Amino acid sequence: MPANLTKREIVLEIYEKTGFPQKEIVGTVQMTLDIIMRALAEGRNVELRNFGVLEVQRRKSRIGRNPNKPDAEVVIPERAVVKFKSGKILKQLLKKLDITQL
Repeated sequence: MPANLTKREIVLEIYEKTGFPQKEIVGTVQMTLDIIMRALAEGRNVELRNFGVLEVQRRKSRIGRNPNKPDAEVVIPERAVVKFKSGKILKQLLKKLDITQL
């Protein structure tokens, strides 16, 4: 299974391609992530063309069970969750992915 992509790897790849100072790249990447998080926290969807959409959805309250105490029912409260819908280009790239490597 391939290793996860980290923020540090994103910064290094941008640095290698542009030569911009890493400190500025780190700041820009973090600022981008902060803007996305703030929009989601405000209930706004985030649309990144050809990549995908981060969509805020409401998950209804439901009854769950504690695996350690299966007789006890637990109320899981209503909450907001973020769903990701991949965009057109990402979907095309995923079709080419060798899923035996996952």
